[in-house]
Amino acid sequence: MKKYTIYLLLIIAGLLLGYVIFNNSSEEVHDHQEAETNEMWTCSMHPQVMQPEPGDCPICGMDLIPADATSDGLRTDQFSMTENAMKLANIQTTIVGEGNGTDGRIDLSGKIEVNDDQNAAMPAHFDGRVEKLYVNTVGDKVSTGQTIANIYSPEIVAAQQELITAAKLKNSQPQLYHAVRNKFKNWKISDTMLDEIESSGNVRNSIPIYSHVNGTVTEIMIEEGSHINDGMPILKVSNLNSVWAVFDAYESQISNLKEGQNLEISVGALPNEDFTGKISFIDPILNQESRTVEVRVVLNNRNNDLKPGMFVQAEVENLTASETESLEISKSAVMWTGERSLVYVKAAGSQPVFEMREVKLGNTSGETYQVLDGLSSGEEIVTNGTFTVDAAAQLQGKRSMMNQTYSKSSEMKMDKKLSESFQEDFKELLSDYFKLKDALIASNPEKTSEIASELYNSSKKINLNNSTKIIQSHLNKITEMLEKISENRNLESQRENFRILSQQMIAIAGNMDNLDKTIYVQHCPMANNNRGADWLSLSSEVKNPYYGNAMLTCGEVTSELK
Repeated sequence: MKKYTIYLLLIIAGLLLGYVIFNNSSEEVHDHQEAETNEMWTCSMHPQVMQPEPGDCPICGMDLIPADATSDGLRTDQFSMTENAMKLANIQTTIVGEGNGTDGRIDLSGKIEVNDDQNAAMPAHFDGRVEKLYVNTVGDKVSTGQTIANIYSPEIVAAQQELITAAKLKNSQPQLYHAVRNKFKNWKISDTMLDEIESSGNVRNSIPIYSHVNGTVTEIMIEEGSHINDGMPILKVSNLNSVWAVFDAYESQISNLKEGQNLEISVGALPNEDFTGKISFIDPILNQESRTVEVRVVLNNRNNDLKPGMFVQAEVENLTASETESLEISKSAVMWTGERSLVYVKAAGSQPVFEMREVKLGNTSGETYQVLDGLSSGEEIVTNGTFTVDAAAQLQGKRSMMNQTYSKSSEMKMDKKLSESFQEDFKELLSDYFKLKDALIASNPEKTSEIASELYNSSKKINLNNSTKIIQSHLNKITEMLEKISENRNLESQRENFRILSQQMIAIAGNMDNLDKTIYVQHCPMANNNRGADWLSLSSEVKNPYYGNAMLTCGEVTSELK
């Protein structure tokens, strides 16, 4: 019985020990899998590429490698600064917090314009020649009844002769008299002038044109001595007692603007005066170039303080501010590169470690931007000394505002010495590469496949002794692409593989000591779905291997290798 008890105890102890071992093992596997899940992958030639899983580089097609931390414990997209450098440059950071919209307000910029509803044209009502123009300067004031021009009209002269004759017969032929006199009404000639012509019996050679409104001359359409036609405008006049404040609103701001909404308006030229007005019109059509719509406010200008062309600013309440919470950042934190907006984010912890981040911005108010995407609440960003931080990133070879997209020269230079035997073998491969390129220019898939097969065999014989892993990776990708081209008779597929092949060839050729001949790196911006693609050529004349005769000369020389 005692013997069985001992066996039983041993079995129980073994089960307990197995449970502990395998349970820990499963936890380790789980931890390992979790670590793998968090692992990032990058390209040795394009460290700006970061992906959560292995694959090919979207730029050059090389196999991605694990984005191991650098020797100082930083990720490949991070860099550090010393505490002393931070103090000297007065670099300041701020923790991003949540705000109510952009403080519940939106800023708009615009300018004062003439109120088109108050515009009037002074037309001629008959054909003739301008004998005298009494208004010669834009900005002159005119009033109702003021003479603005004298017009000579042969038609009016002849009609006056008829009127004088008809006036003598008006007692015997009143209908003829009234018919002749009524003709002048179409020419806007006053009864007073007609009475004077009848009584004097003299024909007037020039007929005055009078202003029918009060206002300011905004445009003069004719000159003295010029001929005019019936209905042709002589002057354009605007009543500047009211003007338009016209603002440009961005797409993201449109939903917060409504007709009838109050705007508080300030004018740069009148710092001590404030104006208020209601939105009277919102353009229903978006400007495709500026991505803005026109927002219009009518302002009272009886004191004539507001001049067309003055710049104005306006604040409007954000209708959705109370309903939607968003992040706000200082304008000083943002760097602009064309259409992109960038900030520098400080990594968690006490050490000054930074990385560049692209953000999407929304409304602006005062000195802040609304952040729509790219940042989270609680993250710390640089708000003072941003460009100094960017300069530090450039000096350390990291992504920065100036080198987000790496230059061709930086892609090609590996700072690694290539062995003489490797260079000699690669020159032979390069020579046949140009034949492959010419076959694609001729759009000959059979010839392309044949040459690629020969190149594939040659690439397998290249001496890789003493070559770095990067060189080996490039050559492996070259061999892979050549094999795919040789096995495929589809021209489009061959050209796509040739694009990746050319990236590798350019990278290696750029590190050669002596190429014997000048080789031109050429670029087609339309290839690769308008993302662009490169190739090598012995001639500076562009002949496009990605399109052949369809677009033979599409492209340009971007650099020379010697």
